[in-house]
Amino acid sequence: MATLVRRAFKILLFCALFLLAGRYVHTYPMPMTRQQQHYLIVISQSFGVDDYEMFYIVAMIVIDLVVAIAVYVMLLKLWQRYWMKRRYG
Repeated sequence: MATLVRRAFKILLFCALFLLAGRYVHTYPMPMTRQQQHYLIVISQSFGVDDYEMFYIVAMIVIDLVVAIAVYVMLLKLWQRYWMKRRYG
């Protein structure tokens, strides 16, 4: 039962981190300037994508996912280090 609770907690932690990354990680000011929109169109065309808005959405989801994974791994390592020091320290 404890294993199930730990797994559920880890899943909820990752989901919360992903939602926080989606809310607070931005690569541009809101709204985009015309120059940034131009860069987005040029970059999406260089990747062969016609729909630059969808390209932007997918790119931001990937960035948010990478940030959430990095924070998740760091939190788990810190938690493990904390428990090791507490147990053996």
